[in-house]
Amino acid sequence: MNGKRTEPFKNNPMYAYLMVLVICASAGLQGWMALFTNFAKEVVGVNGFQIGVAQAVREIPGFLTFMVMYVLLIMKEHRLSAWSVVLLGIGIGATGFFTTFPGLLMTTVIMSIGFHYFETTNKSLTVQYFDKNDAPIIFARLRGYGALANIAVGTIIWALSFIFPYRVNFLLLGVFVSFTGIYMLTKNPVNDQRLHHQNKLVLRRKYWLYYTLNFLSGARRQIFIVFAVFLLVEKYKLGVGTIAGIYVLNYALTFLTNRYISKAINVYGERVVLSLESASLFVLFLGYAFIENVWVAIILYVLDSIFFNFSIGLNTYLQKTADPGDLSQSTAVGFTINHISAVVIPLIGGTLWLINWRLPFIIGACLTVVALYFTQKIRTHRH
Repeated sequence: MNGKRTEPFKNNPMYAYLMVLVICASAGLQGWMALFTNFAKEVVGVNGFQIGVAQAVREIPGFLTFMVMYVLLIMKEHRLSAWSVVLLGIGIGATGFFTTFPGLLMTTVIMSIGFHYFETTNKSLTVQYFDKNDAPIIFARLRGYGALANIAVGTIIWALSFIFPYRVNFLLLGVFVSFTGIYMLTKNPVNDQRLHHQNKLVLRRKYWLYYTLNFLSGARRQIFIVFAVFLLVEKYKLGVGTIAGIYVLNYALTFLTNRYISKAINVYGERVVLSLESASLFVLFLGYAFIENVWVAIILYVLDSIFFNFSIGLNTYLQKTADPGDLSQSTAVGFTINHISAVVIPLIGGTLWLINWRLPFIIGACLTVVALYFTQKIRTHRH
């Protein structure tokens, strides 16, 4: 039964197109993340505040993703996706050649522009090319393929960390990503008969809940991405090989659990899934703050990565409630709003880290309570 249900996906050229780009972009970002924190600490010599600044700078291109609408005036959306992956690879490949803090910020911005523009177009193309019942499964499947790629690249990074310096690892990864993006520029998965969206910014009052949940999601996400891994590196002194191994475990579990997350969204609806995410993260953030044990911290980080995938419910919620002509623009606006908090939180958290490393996680726990409140206002055909 499931096989029959998923068969149309394989016949859709956009599915294969996005699958290749997601695998490539996920592997690139994962490899960069596995190397970045240790590289920044060991080679560049950053402190807690500077790591917050670097991550805030990384999220600025995400804040500017609304400009996708204007880029699409001169470029088709699927081609922008491929070009974004090319730029992602360029930023990754250049990272190891710049060992000062300003250089680290520059390569981070280049990499980030590519990644965030790809993420915006990836989500937009998914909600446009797959129906409301299939989209949760497609989102989960693409994340699953990305997880498999991350397992592979995490294993490779772990092995190469014993052989090559950071510079060579970044360069090899960047070349692979860019070349794949260039290859995908030769493909055309577009069905020109589909709905054509207006190339302008759409900000509507009726989508206020989607915007609010995106803002809160961005804040909580940054605490996980920035300070949870920095906790493992700075406080518990875990090396790049160990961090890469943890990432491999994370993505193996992501691959195994994503299919159940998509099924849960279709069966129980977005409100239940996102409520479970917020309630769980509340416990995890308090665990980071008050349980000082390296093994507990690793377990919390692994669980954190699993619940992070519940956020696909935000995209399917928009698809079920938005006008079809608003999907592309509203996805870009939501992604932009998500990154308003993503720019601010690392700066605030980095400052608070210098005062007391527990404070960013306590703030994260408070934000999950606010998110849980607004999640109860979700209304779809299931509610």
